[in-house]
Amino acid sequence: MAPVTGRTRNRWGWGYEDATIGPEEAAAAAEHLPALLGFAGGELEAPVPLERAALPAPRIAPPGGALGEVCRADAEARAGHAYGKSYLDTVRAFRGVYEHAPDVVATPRDEQQVEALLEWAAGANAAVIPYGGGTSVVGGVEARIPGHFDGALCLDLGALDAVHEVDDVSRAARIGAGASGPRLEAQLARHGLTMRFFPQSFELSTLGGWIATRAGGHFATKLTHVDDLVESVRAITPAGAWASRRLPGSGAGVAPDRMLLGSEGALGVITEAWVRVQPRPEHRAGRAVRFGSFLDGAEAVRALAQSGLDPANCRLIDELEAQQTGAGDGSCAVLVLGFESTAEPVDGDLEAALRICRAHGGTWDEPSGTGGGSSAAWREAFLRMPYLRDMLLRIGVLADTFETAITWDRFPAFHAAVLGAARDALGEPCRVTCRFTHVYPDGPAPYVTVMAPARRGDEVAQWHEMKRAASDAILAGGGTITHHHAVGRDHRPWYDAQRPDVFAAALAGAKAAVDPAGIMNPGVLVG
Repeated sequence: MAPVTGRTRNRWGWGYEDATIGPEEAAAAAEHLPALLGFAGGELEAPVPLERAALPAPRIAPPGGALGEVCRADAEARAGHAYGKSYLDTVRAFRGVYEHAPDVVATPRDEQQVEALLEWAAGANAAVIPYGGGTSVVGGVEARIPGHFDGALCLDLGALDAVHEVDDVSRAARIGAGASGPRLEAQLARHGLTMRFFPQSFELSTLGGWIATRAGGHFATKLTHVDDLVESVRAITPAGAWASRRLPGSGAGVAPDRMLLGSEGALGVITEAWVRVQPRPEHRAGRAVRFGSFLDGAEAVRALAQSGLDPANCRLIDELEAQQTGAGDGSCAVLVLGFESTAEPVDGDLEAALRICRAHGGTWDEPSGTGGGSSAAWREAFLRMPYLRDMLLRIGVLADTFETAITWDRFPAFHAAVLGAARDALGEPCRVTCRFTHVYPDGPAPYVTVMAPARRGDEVAQWHEMKRAASDAILAGGGTITHHHAVGRDHRPWYDAQRPDVFAAALAGAKAAVDPAGIMNPGVLVG
């Protein structure tokens, strides 16, 4: 399906082709790497064009009749839906390696076609991979399926992208699962409303994908996960429709919509949801606060998280990351702190938060002009990070991220162990940085960025070494294998170790009930 914007998606990397960082800019950036990161990149490399890519032949043919009209099996469609956007996905697509491309890509226009396609797939012994914006960074949309299937159908939900209904009284909206962040917000804006959910993948990711992966938005406290905004969910499963009742809350047993949150396509195809919306905030206030060290800043953030002030933005960035994003000079950690409200000014909340920061050694500059200073620099870098990662790949730099959550009492030792494990696996030279994306009264969500010279041609093995070491350290330290990136196929070994065995059996039973043939995204979560 062509994007609603009319823009062309980048086949191998993030975003749109007209926004990618070109070879000339990449070559110029390579000259500054030693001063910024402490190591040099390699020679500029170009992506392998699709006509030279190793794309396996389709194993099954698309269905005939009316269903065939919404199906494609050409190389462009199959390659474009073969991967998500992790470093692992990107480097393989960049090199033209497609080991597990889907055989057929379907773009259903309504729920009836979703049902028909699931029925066809079961008859064709094809696995079904639900696909939203294709932004998974954990192998969640790769057709890496068991060998007993005869093929794989990628079910692209992009056509189910409308805001169907708005309830102004309850402040909720019924929205199609295929609506991307910009598409969803543009439709809500006509009603003067916003969902106020802005993950870094906002440009491409979809409502259904957010729900299926229990995504985390940009805001750091209170309503952080999409869980907090979901009122009810509707999905189509091989055994029939699964829809929960619209309710502000309920104590009636295990909630149906809660089971679909984080289900990653293993329990059915999410087609729409009622979500909580609100008027656009009119009042904002913020500062960038400096701390002598990341751990000093962490103590201030803990006090803020436990204060009840609930800042909208409370992102602590360590010294090295502040330097490389332009938010600081590398001598201090930086806290990007902000408040917003739809009803009342928030200057008093900011002043109270700054008093807490000052008590923990924080300092800041009063705002001047309209530039926004460190906060604006970090925000711009945050939005460009996926494009920057692709540029770094072209000049021979491995750049990736992983995230987790841990309680405050264990954080200092955990921070040292996890970052140390990543550094040891990468070897010198490398750069490993950390920031908090979300904070809770009982703990933070650390988000780690790793950079190192890539072992050209051996990046996949290099990535696995780093990922394995870091993930082992996360579980050993008592953290979660993922806070908001989902499980997919890449996190399965650690997810299996993290979850209770009895729960795993219960989840397997639920899947068997709604997906008796096991065709729904096999390989994620269970099975």
